[in-house]
Amino acid sequence: QVQLVESGGGLVQPGGSLRLSCAVSGSIFRFYAMGWYRQAPGKQRELVATITTTGSTNYADSVKGRFTISRDNAKNTVYLQMASLKPEDTAVYYCNAQSRITAPRDYWGQGTQVTVSS
Repeated sequence: QVQLVESGGGLVQPGGSLRLSCAVSGSIFRFYAMGWYRQAPGKQRELVATITTTGSTNYADSVKGRFTISRDNAKNTVYLQMASLKPEDTAVYYCNAQSRITAPRDYWGQGTQVTVSS
C-alpha cells in the first residue's frame, strides 16, 4: 500500500556532494513526518534528518550545517542534499515515513548505499 523508493546513492570523494531522493506512492502529506536514517556496518541505525507536514526540520548534530532535507509535493518526493561529505557518512541511507493515523506507524524504503572514500 505504501512504497518508498530511494535513489541517488553512490561513491563520492571526501568533501563532495550527493543528493538522495525518496519517491513516495501518494502524497507525502499523508504522513506526520518524513525522514532519513542511516546505518553503517556494525552500528545502530540512526536518525539523520526529518521534516514534518508543517515544514519543521530536525537534524542529527553530526550533519547540521552539511545536510539539508527538503520536499517537493508535486513530485511526491523527499530529498536529502548532502555536502562536505566525510568518510564517516558512509552508510546505507533509508527513507522513513511516519504515520499517526489510528496509531503510530513507520514505513521504510529499501535503502541506498552512500560511500565516501578516496
